[in-house]
Amino acid sequence: MGVRYYSVYIMTNLRETTLYTGVRDNLIRCVEEHKRGVGGIFTRKYYLNRLVYYEIFGDIKAAIAREKQFKGGSRKTKVALINSFNPEWLDLSSDINL
Repeated sequence: MGVRYYSVYIMTNLRETTLYTGVRDNLIRCVEEHKRGVGGIFTRKYYLNRLVYYEIFGDIKAAIAREKQFKGGSRKTKVALINSFNPEWLDLSSDINL
């Protein structure tokens, strides 16, 4: 059995108008589902299919705590975080190699 990891991530749409923060145990599968439009009503409604930020954790409790930080923060804070990590807001999904 391989090492288990957990990801906190932020998805957006083409116009970068809506941000979605989540936590999952398989970021690659998660992003593929977002791109196919599979998943929750909110992500389908706003076409959230571009991965613009992610962090990897070895512990689910740490990942959930980080997700809660994101969700409790303002949009301005999330945008600043994305800008520091991915200033051009590129879709990072092709860079994931976990």
